[in-house]
Amino acid sequence: MSGKPASVPAPGAKAMTNGFGAAAVLAAGIGSFILAVLAIAADKVGTIRNAMIFYRPTGPLSGVTTTAILVWIGIWILLERRWSHRNVAMKQVGAFAFGLLVLSLLLTFPPIADLF
Repeated sequence: MSGKPASVPAPGAKAMTNGFGAAAVLAAGIGSFILAVLAIAADKVGTIRNAMIFYRPTGPLSGVTTTAILVWIGIWILLERRWSHRNVAMKQVGAFAFGLLVLSLLLTFPPIADLF
């Protein structure tokens, strides 16, 4: 052992950042929220329902899931590029992403979705 504390990086070593992980967590929360919002919108609004039909046998669900996945990946790429070399406040990012996940689960619960 070199006698240095474990938290001190070795000379010449790159310091680790949490930006990439934070981007993935936040993008997942946003993607799940987009999925819930699009599912409600496609269920309630005829023009959105018709626009979301990418594969007729599946109906609007094909467009809702495809669009939500594309938004999730796009946000992940955008945030990763901005945060990849930074340390981000992971507690706040995690809490916000968890809040979006809970909200999206509530929005997909039929009694709540029917309120819209």
